[in-house]
Amino acid sequence: MDEMSHVLILGGTTEARRLAEALAEAPYGTFRVTTSLAGRVARPVLPPGEVRIGGFGGADGLARWLYEHRVDALIDATHPFAGTISFNAAHAAARAHVPLLALRRPSWVPADGDDWHPVGSLDEAAAALPALGRRVFLTTGRMALAAFARVDAWFLVRSVDAPEPPYPDRMETLLDRGPFTLDGERELLRRHRIDVVVTKDSGGAATAPKLTAAREAGLPVVVVRRPPVPEGVAVAATVAEAVAWLGDRGQRP
Repeated sequence: MDEMSHVLILGGTTEARRLAEALAEAPYGTFRVTTSLAGRVARPVLPPGEVRIGGFGGADGLARWLYEHRVDALIDATHPFAGTISFNAAHAAARAHVPLLALRRPSWVPADGDDWHPVGSLDEAAAALPALGRRVFLTTGRMALAAFARVDAWFLVRSVDAPEPPYPDRMETLLDRGPFTLDGERELLRRHRIDVVVTKDSGGAATAPKLTAAREAGLPVVVVRRPPVPEGVAVAATVAEAVAWLGDRGQRP
């Protein structure tokens, strides 16, 4: 890549922000960094560099943006469950002939004593609940509540922004942003008399303490499996690996 290579980061995660920070600190002014945010969070923590907010208009719109803004490398550092944008990124990168990397934090791995119930979708998670509990700690995000709207249970829903209907009739909302502590998660489960936890396999340390707290309390955890990275897309598990990948493309900070 040439001097001041333009890197577009599809962001919204802690890893995306840390990657933008790492590239902003590159010693030779190597990278021009643009981070794209979907705009679903009202007050996002903004990374260094240029920031754009909003969609591209599908794969064609993203491909056009890559070409018009002379992007040298595209890094998909979106949430592991942001499947649509990841597939749009794969198609757009191929059309624009721009190298693409998916930055994905590793999946969670069950430990001894965990009572996990893996499922393939939110609908499957909702169907599993009647046999597991009636007081549910639901941590799948505010955009994923429709699947649970007709479940006969009480829900504690934690999200960054307030959810919009459809959502369960019996629900308490807890507006909060990670990282969360183990002591805090223990107290939350105890105070709300939670008997089952539902989560997506988001990975990472910021929200993992709920899994430890559930294990200690002997609670079942319904874990929604993440969708696969599009076929043929290179994957990095850490920010350091992503920086090294950029270096292998021609510029090493």
